Amino acid sequence: MNISRKEQRVLHALAQGGRIELLRDDDKRPVTVDCFNRDGWRLIDCDLALFRKLRARRLIASADSGPYRITRKGLAAVRPQLDNR
Repeated sequence: MNISRKEQRVLHALAQGGRIELLRDDDKRPVTVDCFNRDGWRLIDCDLALFRKLRARRLIASADSGPYRITRKGLAAVRPQLDNR
């Protein structure tokens, strides 16, 4: 599966325990996307278009109305990097 560099960065942060939180408007549509790594730092690479691409490919999912996290398919798609723990 071809994954862009921005998608790779976001998936890598999620694979290490990060999360994606949404801010929705009155019609329950996402307005802004905030991606946080496990230390609580916000990633600026994640925007609404990237979020929609990841969700459409089913690389991320939300459970019980919680924040979006990486799925098994997303874990399989992410390439290993040197700072994995």
